[in-house]
Amino acid sequence: MKTSEMFKIIFNLVVIYLVGGMIMAFLYAQTSPIKFKKEKEEKEAALKLMMPEADNVEKIGDWEPHGKHAEYYAARKCEQVKVETLTDEKTGKLKEEKKCIGPTDIGYIVENYGKGYSSYIHVLTAVDRKFIVQKISVLGHGETPGLGDEIEKDYFLNMFAGKTVDTLEVIKGETKDKIQSLTGATISTRAVAEDAVRNGVKMLTERLSGEVSK
Repeated sequence: MKTSEMFKIIFNLVVIYLVGGMIMAFLYAQTSPIKFKKEKEEKEAALKLMMPEADNVEKIGDWEPHGKHAEYYAARKCEQVKVETLTDEKTGKLKEEKKCIGPTDIGYIVENYGKGYSSYIHVLTAVDRKFIVQKISVLGHGETPGLGDEIEKDYFLNMFAGKTVDTLEVIKGETKDKIQSLTGATISTRAVAEDAVRNGVKMLTERLSGEVSK
């Protein structure tokens, strides 16, 4: 093969890679904001479901379990909820904004990640003011279908209500006081119960117990 032909092939490949890269970058730039907005809306909806009795759920801090960004929130009851009509600076359209007057913390919600069998399991945990678990929700994971994905089932999620840091322990076999391991998915069970939920509750207790006692 002549040098000129080799150069032509290499040149064409470079052009193809460059054009392909530009197309991928353009598509990412277009879809990334949409994906971010959707994820944000889904998270906000999930937070409301964690403590539906709260009038307001407000972010109060950040932390980094497993090097991942996560947040924690105060769930508040308001003496009065005032609705104000404001103009959106970006769109110019009118929007309603709720203002919580006389807020009282009734509980807390923590976002965390547990290291599972084949993925990091994204979990929300709601606790009351005494840091007793009220509810948990699995937002996302990549665990094994038919085994690890049982962590999404209600029968598993319902085990957590009423648990404390001391009782968030996985047991193989029947247990009333602690968390029963899922058959064939002990790693996934521990990832949720001990890594995500227990460590999340422990972090809240360490950071907020002084505020709660005031």
